[in-house]
Amino acid sequence: MTTPIHQHRFENGLCLLAEPVAGAQSLAMSVLAPGGLATEKPGEQGVASLLAEMICRGAGALDARAHSDALDRLGVRRGTGAGDYTLSVSATMIGTKFRDAAPLLFDMFRRPMLPENAIEPAKALALQSLASLDDEPQQKVFVELRRRHYPEPFNRSAYGLKEDLERATLDQVKAHAQRGLTPEGTVIGFAGRFDWNELKETVEKLLGDWRGTGQKPTPGAPAKRGYTHQAADTQQVHIGVAYDAPAETDPDSTVQRAAAAVLSGGMSGRLFTEIREKRGLCYSVYAAYSGQRERGAMLGYAGTTIPRAQETLDLLVAELKRLSRGAEEAEFARAIVGMKSRLVMQGESTGARAHAIAFDQHTLGRPRSLAELAAEVDAVTLDRLNKYLAAHPPGAMTIVTVGPSALKV
Repeated sequence: MTTPIHQHRFENGLCLLAEPVAGAQSLAMSVLAPGGLATEKPGEQGVASLLAEMICRGAGALDARAHSDALDRLGVRRGTGAGDYTLSVSATMIGTKFRDAAPLLFDMFRRPMLPENAIEPAKALALQSLASLDDEPQQKVFVELRRRHYPEPFNRSAYGLKEDLERATLDQVKAHAQRGLTPEGTVIGFAGRFDWNELKETVEKLLGDWRGTGQKPTPGAPAKRGYTHQAADTQQVHIGVAYDAPAETDPDSTVQRAAAAVLSGGMSGRLFTEIREKRGLCYSVYAAYSGQRERGAMLGYAGTTIPRAQETLDLLVAELKRLSRGAEEAEFARAIVGMKSRLVMQGESTGARAHAIAFDQHTLGRPRSLAELAAEVDAVTLDRLNKYLAAHPPGAMTIVTVGPSALKV
């Protein structure tokens, strides 16, 4: 847990990080480029997700089939996605395959082919994914909760908007790629088995002459918040709750995570015990901390039946507020053990560590080692947690329900 993290920033602004993982034979890569959802232009919500899909459809001089076959022959597992601030490319491979895989992977975000015949299939997939929310009301709750609780443009969903997707063009996708796939603002994190000098030389050879500066999103319209209900012809009611919490960059974010672990750390969590086990009100209930660079939130969810929906909502809100009275010693001990267990499991996953150090660099301006993360958890005592909870009771809540009828808030 004290392994040093190698760091290097190239002249073009690209930031390279690499953390050795003892005993690992694999090498994982996580690329975070500044082309996230918050950088989409008005009327283009969904374009970042289209780009994330289309960079898998050919890169450099290879079309979709040739590029995919080349990576498959090397045994490279890869994926892409669009997040709040960044567009991501992730990959895991045997460490000895990196030299051969690097040109293929780097071309995905530096030289994506973006062919004309790929835009319509990509749009069709995006629209299908958006339509699937009607069959996934739990996910629909969080999409709407996010849209109402955060300000523009940080409230956007990777699903995009139907009207924007339907009229999206290849030129819009290419323009977003030009704005968002740039070395300035991009972080590449590696974790696993590697030779640092060889890794740095390979990255410099392939990306050293890459140029461009990404755009930084700025806050727009304020959050709507309040209560909203979305009617759905279903026998279940889905409830989502959000209230403000420290940003990811705040030292108290670790304390807030401990508070979330008290509420929802498995079958012994307070919400599960009080709402599901003791009263049998719902089949699913949990809470989680969600942090962004400038803001954070505590999120709560409960899925229940129509007759029990009102009581479930009332008790969920009551338990979230009751947390300000403090946690008990047994709850606290369980929460801390759970947090440390997750750190240990993260340390055994090269993919998790590659993403974690890249995310930290992008969000905090520096990567954190497992030792530093463990020390942050150790610094949370029961007394510190309870003083924090007393000083920071839940504020005004944003509430979203999906079901046949609206509830009383």
